[in-house]
Amino acid sequence: MKYRDFLTLHVLHHARDGVTGSFMMEELRRHGYKLSPGTIYPLLHELERKGLLTSREEVRNGRRVRVYTITKRGIKALEEGKEKLRELCEELLEE
Repeated sequence: MKYRDFLTLHVLHHARDGVTGSFMMEELRRHGYKLSPGTIYPLLHELERKGLLTSREEVRNGRRVRVYTITKRGIKALEEGKEKLRELCEELLEE
């Protein structure tokens, strides 16, 4: 798995509830990742192009924001990614 794959899994996991780019930057920061808007928004757009996320505009606190939500294809990708991650962790932790 690549570093970006871990970010993707994290985004897909949280996108079940609908997320914004700023929420994801803050959430990932809590886990030690320091991402700029120039990193997170291209990732969100790529996931949307691939059909893993869908987005819509909402007004929150008087501001228009784009909210990203996982799709059925995204749920399938998340489950497959979790299985690969589980296998990797089991192998690494056996030692």
